[in-house]
Amino acid sequence: MGYDSAKARRIEIFPMDNSPFSAAPPTWVQAALHATSFCCPSCGRTSQEAKAVWINRRSPVYVEGLYRRKWQEFYQCDCGTSWWGWSSDRTPPAWLQARNAEATDDSTDSE
Repeated sequence: MGYDSAKARRIEIFPMDNSPFSAAPPTWVQAALHATSFCCPSCGRTSQEAKAVWINRRSPVYVEGLYRRKWQEFYQCDCGTSWWGWSSDRTPPAWLQARNAEATDDSTDSE
């Protein structure tokens, strides 16, 4: 099997992993703004509409008293704005909200 030096060079020059779980952050996170309402601060699009996502898993923050962790979630919007929010600020999906509501109703019925 022959050695493909062009392919080897391409891998060496472009080692970037585009996964949201990559250990190394993409360059666009450097300009990210903190969005307190967990949507793009420029155009209002939600995190589900972002064109790129990266989660900073290397530096979780521990919430005192709750025994939970939260992470910085970075989003790159189609409008060109990069923003971030805490994972704990993200609104849970509707299916999870419904499940949590059912669990709460079940626990109050048994009292």
